[in-house]
Amino acid sequence: MEHITVARDGGFATITMNRPQRRNALSLPHMRELIAAFTDVGSSDALGIVLAGNGPVFCAGHDFADVADQDLATVRALLATCTELMTLMQQVPQPVVARVHGLATAAGCQLVATADLAVASETAGFAAPGGKGGWFCHTPMVAIARNVGRKRAAELAFSGDVIDARTALDWGLVNSVVPPGQLDDAVRGLLERVTAGSPASKGIGKQALYTQIDLDQAKAYAYAIEVMASTSQLPDAQEGIHAFLEKRKPQWG
Repeated sequence: MEHITVARDGGFATITMNRPQRRNALSLPHMRELIAAFTDVGSSDALGIVLAGNGPVFCAGHDFADVADQDLATVRALLATCTELMTLMQQVPQPVVARVHGLATAAGCQLVATADLAVASETAGFAAPGGKGGWFCHTPMVAIARNVGRKRAAELAFSGDVIDARTALDWGLVNSVVPPGQLDDAVRGLLERVTAGSPASKGIGKQALYTQIDLDQAKAYAYAIEVMASTSQLPDAQEGIHAFLEKRKPQWG
């Protein structure tokens, strides 16, 4: 890998964007490496995934060198690759936690919004800066708006202004904000909490959560009933139920 690193620590894998000289901008090769890494880790026995960035910036969004003077088909393919990456992050069965230590803008902010969970340093900042320029952040706002709501999404998109980590927490873009020196411990602690329990059950639960969340309430309940009833028949579900009734620690398959 030229643009990323992948490291394993026990049950957790960390995928680190490693283009500090380009502010971890999402070039086409960079995104393809991220797709390959999430595919590999997603099919492994890892329990959780951290997405991190090397250097002073978490991710500055698309690499404009890939876009300048390109034709429509080329830019469309670039954005389709980005969408493939974002979709994959929510398709892998493991919880994905964004470790945001610095600025996350445009498609970089989209990565944070797409991750299942996010922990930010007090030094982090978030923006959809297209509103200040000539290329509006259309695709980043798909994920961002689903985190922060319509009015706040409009403010981010139209102004292009950077919001600080505490504002991002208040708006629902991240789960917690900690001092820089506590970031790794906070990420680890969150991962340990959200990966407790049956990995198989959690993987199905993640997919069901994303499927039902955009359905209207009646359709969401109809879908969730079928998934929950079906998964009650799985070995891990029965083990969890019997362990609770028998007051013992469950043994996951």
